[in-house]
Amino acid sequence: MIALTSSQLAAEPSVIARKNPATGDVVSREIAHDLADCLRFVSHAAAAFPAWSALAVDTRADYLRALADQLTADKDALCQAMCDEIGAPQKWAAHNVAFAARLLRGVADQADALHHPETLTTDNAIISQAHRVPCGVCLGIAPWNAPLILGVRAIAAPLLCGNTVLLKGNEIAPRTFRLIGDAVVRAGFPQDVVQVFLSPQEESERIVDALIEHPVVRRVNFTGSTRIGRRIAELCATHLKRPLLELGGQAPMVVLDDADLDLAASEAVKGAYLNQGQICMSTERLIVQNDVADVLIQKIEKLRRALVVGDPNDAATDIGPVISIGAAERLSGLLSDAVSKGARLVGGGRMRDAFFDPTLLDGVEADMRLYTEETFGPILSVTRVATDQEAVTVANDSDYGLAASVFSENPNRADQIANQIHTGICHINRCTVDDDPLAPFGGVKASGYGRFGGRWALDEFTELRWITKRKDP
Repeated sequence: MIALTSSQLAAEPSVIARKNPATGDVVSREIAHDLADCLRFVSHAAAAFPAWSALAVDTRADYLRALADQLTADKDALCQAMCDEIGAPQKWAAHNVAFAARLLRGVADQADALHHPETLTTDNAIISQAHRVPCGVCLGIAPWNAPLILGVRAIAAPLLCGNTVLLKGNEIAPRTFRLIGDAVVRAGFPQDVVQVFLSPQEESERIVDALIEHPVVRRVNFTGSTRIGRRIAELCATHLKRPLLELGGQAPMVVLDDADLDLAASEAVKGAYLNQGQICMSTERLIVQNDVADVLIQKIEKLRRALVVGDPNDAATDIGPVISIGAAERLSGLLSDAVSKGARLVGGGRMRDAFFDPTLLDGVEADMRLYTEETFGPILSVTRVATDQEAVTVANDSDYGLAASVFSENPNRADQIANQIHTGICHINRCTVDDDPLAPFGGVKASGYGRFGGRWALDEFTELRWITKRKDP
C-alpha cells in the first residue's frame, strides 16, 4: 500500500480521502482497492501459503517479533496518523503502538504450544495424536477505534499458526492501516504472506462477501459492530466457514456498598472516557448501590471536571473529538432522550462540532435509550440499585456481554457477583477496559463468540487433526 501525491489524484479515481474529525481538513489520501484487486490478493495469499506454513514455527515467531520492532520504530508516524484520522489523544495513540508490539511478542511466545502434537491415551498397540495444522488463507477485518491494536490482533495469531492473511483496513483510518502494511514489508515478511488492503465504503460489503465466499479463505475474524457481525456470521454459516467475532459492548461496572469509592471513581473515569468512550470495553453503565451512590457520583464528577478536552496533538489533552459530527449528534440525542424521561445531567453534555464533553448522567432507567443502546461515546450512565441481586439483574439486562467489573472490599462477595454476570470478561476492583495478549479475550450474547489471545487463539486459527498409527510389532 502506498500514499498518493496530489498530482496523482486526478488520474486515480479509487482514492480514500479522510478528514480530521476535529478540523475537517483532509489528512489522508490512500489507494482504495476494488474487487478485482482483492480477488488477486486472495490468489497470491493462496500461492504463498505452502512455503509459509512449511516454515518452522519459531521462524514465524521471529517474523512477528521483527514486526513488533518495526512498529516501535515507526511510533511517531503511527501516532500522528491516529491523531489526524480518528482524533486519538497522544496518550491513546502511544498506547496503541506499545500494546500492539506487546501483543505481537506475546503471540510469538506461544510458539511452544505448536511445536509438538498432543499424544492421547489409548491402547498399547496404537500411537494416537492430535495435531494442529494451519487452515489456509485467513481474512481479518479490523475497525478504526484502536486501529493498530486491532489490526495487529487480526493477523498475529493466524500468522503464527502458519496461515497467510488478508487484512481489510478501515476507511476511517486509511493512513494508519497503510502504515501497518508498510511495517510488514520493512519487517521482512515474505511476499504475499500478509496483505493489507482498503476498499471504498460503498464497495466494502460486496468485497467482503466475495472474499468470504472464496473457496481458499478458510477463517474470518471480525472486530466491529454487532449489526455487521451478524451478517458476517450468516455468510460464514452459508459457506461452512468458522468466524471469530468480537462485537459491540455495553460494559457494566457494579459498585457495592463496601467498595473503595476513590478507587471505583478513578477506574470509572478511565473506563468511561478513555479514547472518548470509543472502545468496545468502555464503561457505559455504572450500577451502584443506593447507600454509596451520592458520594461516588461526587467523586467521579470531581475527576471528570479535571479532564482536558481539546486538540489531540496536545500532550495535555485527555479527550479529543469523537469520530464524526454525526456521532456527536447521536450522543446528543441519547442524552436528550434520557433527560426528557427523568435522568439528571450531573455534568458535561456539551457538543461542539465533533467534540462531545465527557458526560455523567444519574438516574438512568430501563425506558431510556441509554439503558439498552451501546453508547460508544463519553457518556457514563448511573443506575441505582438496592441489593446485590438487583445489581446482577441490571448488569445482565443487556443484549451485550463483553466486559464487566465489580467493586467490593469483600473478596467472596465480589466473586459471587462476578460469577453471575453474563460477560466473557469480568474484572474485580479494576477497570472494564483491559486486555492481555495471553488472556482469552471475547464476549457472549450479542458481543460475539470465539476468543483472541493466548493459547485460545491457536484453537481459532488451526485445524485439529487426529492421526493414529499402529506400533511396530
